Amino acid sequence: MNKTGVERGVAGRMQHSTPDLLRNLRNLRVMVFHPKDSDSELLVQQLQRIGCQVITMWPPLPELPDAVDLIFCAVLPDHAAVKCTWMIEQPLIPFIAIISYENPTVVDAALRMGARAVLATPIRPTGILSSLAMAKNVHAEVRDLRRRVARLEQKLLAVNQINEAKAILVRTRNMSDSEAYRAIREQAMSKRVPIEEIACAIVHANEVLSRSDT
Repeated sequence: MNKTGVERGVAGRMQHSTPDLLRNLRNLRVMVFHPKDSDSELLVQQLQRIGCQVITMWPPLPELPDAVDLIFCAVLPDHAAVKCTWMIEQPLIPFIAIISYENPTVVDAALRMGARAVLATPIRPTGILSSLAMAKNVHAEVRDLRRRVARLEQKLLAVNQINEAKAILVRTRNMSDSEAYRAIREQAMSKRVPIEEIACAIVHANEVLSRSDT
């Protein structure tokens, strides 16, 4: 059966993306926190086949070694309450929880530990590559979204400061709104600093003067 142009395009993109995916996962420095058993042996073997550098240990370390790119960690009922410094809701590196069954306590612990993906036991080779790719992708997206939110918050703060500075000039210098903004902008240009810096200085000076008048 002949493929349509759309099917051929999708197949071509998949062929090109697969090497990129493997290239991004190869040479990852992976820390595996798991008791030594058949599951941990299979996980390590499959990670090494992918090209990862693997370190295994149990129980989890309170502090992570330097230069770890990703973590697999068993979340067991007996250790669900154990907290390490790297177990946070917004982890610095991708974290994949290994769970034996969907016990609410264990699942809740995995979420609170910051898991970006879950790998269920008994471990099978078919789920490891998917969990790696998913965890890295989700972690990168969350990190980028948090950075974007931080930038937007900074912009919103700058806008609020500029508006507050304009209001101060309108009230104290008998300026219009546009004249106040133009005065702030010209001052920023003459001093070669961001406009929000001048606005912040105006707001701060007004607060100081207000305190001295009381």
